[in-house]
Amino acid sequence: MRKLTGFIILLVLITGCRQRRTDAPVFANKDINAVITGMTDIMIHDVTNPPLAARFYAYACLAGYEVVAQHNAQFKSMHGVLNDYPDLRKQDSISDYNYQLSAVLAMLETASQMQPSGSRLRAYEQRLLDSCKEQGYPEAMINGSKRYAIATSKRILAYAKADGYNKISNLPRYTPLKEDGYWYPTPPAFMAAVEPYFKTVRPFTLDSSAQFKPAPPVSFSADKQSAFFKLMEKNYKEALPPEHKAIAAFWDCNPFAVQDNGHLLVALKKISPGAHWLGIAAIAAEKTKKSFDESMQVYTFVSVGLMDAFICCWDEKYRSNRVRPETAIRKLIDPAWVPLLQTPPFPEYLSGHSVISATSATVLTRLFGDGFHYTDSVEVDYGLAPRNYQSFQQAAVEAGVSRFFGGIHFMDAIDNGREQGLKVGEWVLKKVGK
Repeated sequence: MRKLTGFIILLVLITGCRQRRTDAPVFANKDINAVITGMTDIMIHDVTNPPLAARFYAYACLAGYEVVAQHNAQFKSMHGVLNDYPDLRKQDSISDYNYQLSAVLAMLETASQMQPSGSRLRAYEQRLLDSCKEQGYPEAMINGSKRYAIATSKRILAYAKADGYNKISNLPRYTPLKEDGYWYPTPPAFMAAVEPYFKTVRPFTLDSSAQFKPAPPVSFSADKQSAFFKLMEKNYKEALPPEHKAIAAFWDCNPFAVQDNGHLLVALKKISPGAHWLGIAAIAAEKTKKSFDESMQVYTFVSVGLMDAFICCWDEKYRSNRVRPETAIRKLIDPAWVPLLQTPPFPEYLSGHSVISATSATVLTRLFGDGFHYTDSVEVDYGLAPRNYQSFQQAAVEAGVSRFFGGIHFMDAIDNGREQGLKVGEWVLKKVGK
């Protein structure tokens, strides 16, 4: 699948170099999206988990955004805005560069350093630079752009290293509780818990991971008259019409999905939910003909929101540690029950899709307006037909309820997840001044 993606990315990246030789801005939204797409392909290859994927996107986008902010008075540096963000003023010794080329290169440099298989991006970068040379860009300008990018990326990478993620591996191995009501690994792969300590990572805008702590989930109970049992029965009894199945499939975005062919488990190639929302951001930027600089801001604000939304959500997931519908239904109702979607390997409450979708939709609504009509074609490469939406929030609500249709979340996790995500989105916008 997607065998031509790398070639397509390359063609998009070199578009800027083919337009003109001067230092005037010649890059566009699609050039940033090409880097994001390249990062996504690598994450699929590496089976990067959703919270970690958001972290990769955020730092790469910040590297590009910082370069733009230093040259466009409409945008401000994140210094003094994001938690512990450094002062990244350009060194006076760096000159003769195209700042938009530097921004693209800073994204590539950052992504190549942070992602496990990031070295694959080096080929894209080199061919981009070679194309610029072939099109007549002065070598001094290309070299200056590269130096600027490396200097910026180096500071962003240091900022990333200080967020505490690298300390997680030193924490005790997470052991799931094999008791009623608590999350436990599910079939077919019975994968270990994903990122149980993600709440310890420094957020970008939040005061703490628990800043928007939600109401507690409905408590587990085997009593058939209990609120939990009635909640569970909704998942079990729900007869899905074809449209609901289509919605569940469209928003699946489960990079851990596997297929059991009877002999071994085969991984299915799927993007993360954060990648899907960045794809929506790309569609909106293209539809409204956002400039390169404006698009850089869009991707950065969305990715910062994704990171903080995941931190909030994962804080609650491992606090409440609630059982998934699949486990509860098999124990209390039907031992043979299987959800429509494969259950992801982490606790049920809150719904990550609900949280990050509400946050992303809130940010995008502020940037593009309410009632923004668009066609979401992000999943076309994965065999799914496009879907039309009348607003970002309509899509966010659908993304959340898709997890109920898919049988992997209870409704209180979806409803309360959306509430948390809306709060995170508004907080991020307040912090970045939008």
